[in-house]
Amino acid sequence: MTKHVALIALTLSTGASALTVTGAGSSFVYPLFSKMFDQYHSETGDTVNYQSVGSGAGQKQLHDRTIDFAASDVAVPATDVAGYPGKIITFPDAIGAVVPSYNLPGVTASLKFTGPVLADIYLGKIKVWNDPQIAKLNPGVTLPPLPVTVARRSDGSGTTGVFTDYLSKVSPEWKSKVGSATSVEWPVGVGGKGNDGVSGIVKSTPGAIGYIELTYALQNKIDFGSVQNRAGQFVKADLASVKAAAASVSLPSAGIISITNASGSQSYPISTYTYVIVYQDQKYGNRTPQDAAALKKLLMWVVTKGQAYNTALNYVALPSSAQTRALVLISGMTYGGQPIAK
Repeated sequence: MTKHVALIALTLSTGASALTVTGAGSSFVYPLFSKMFDQYHSETGDTVNYQSVGSGAGQKQLHDRTIDFAASDVAVPATDVAGYPGKIITFPDAIGAVVPSYNLPGVTASLKFTGPVLADIYLGKIKVWNDPQIAKLNPGVTLPPLPVTVARRSDGSGTTGVFTDYLSKVSPEWKSKVGSATSVEWPVGVGGKGNDGVSGIVKSTPGAIGYIELTYALQNKIDFGSVQNRAGQFVKADLASVKAAAASVSLPSAGIISITNASGSQSYPISTYTYVIVYQDQKYGNRTPQDAAALKKLLMWVVTKGQAYNTALNYVALPSSAQTRALVLISGMTYGGQPIAK
């Protein structure tokens, strides 16, 4: 994936006005949104302009009210919600995985990692690939004495938020020294912008390791390892293991929950919901009732018919309970305090 912008530059006509729904944020969900929005145009003729700029940038643009919706793999931090100029709602649109991808010439076996080992790599404590901690997890694999090149995000990133949330759950040292956020003070590493940026570093650098969304690893043919889950099982990310992680928890009424380090022997431990964030009341700035209706129409499609495109791109479709919660939240959107007309 090398493109940062999914732009379907087409128009939605409502009377004499041409309307465009705009969104920005998560690169994690970009491959799915690119397909969804192209299909949405084919079915409806409506316009969608989505910019894959990272979850942090998407949240900022929504805060500044320069876009209609933000996409993010983590919720707006509770400490920041009050700073938005209106009430926001957050609901899931898909479920995916963050995987430890690597470039080790000559190593054909799929490597095993534990959370603490990944934390030590990103803390800079494990510096070479044949370190005893990695070798112990991978008996029989000849690991090269290559230096470990740590690749991480340089931008505000929901993928970072998910990865550091996981590391904070499995490594007390990581939690105390670095913590969890869309942007952190990295102890080591080379930064790349977006999932495609980190993918590019890993693919072009022997000895590199990076955390990327599953679809990027598969589409770029980058090796990635299995990760030990809470039950002690080493699990590789796929649709079944991500679905198992989501099934281990119930989505609350607020529409937001962390599913990293989920329980269950089949659960992949770095799984996550990815979300859409919008203002509950759509009457602000120069927005019209038609703008609000176009946005609501799109969002309803994304969490219903649009879910048909998740599986082929290695995202898990919303379970019925999450889909119902998303529909309730979208249905509660208003324009000037009144229900949005269809």
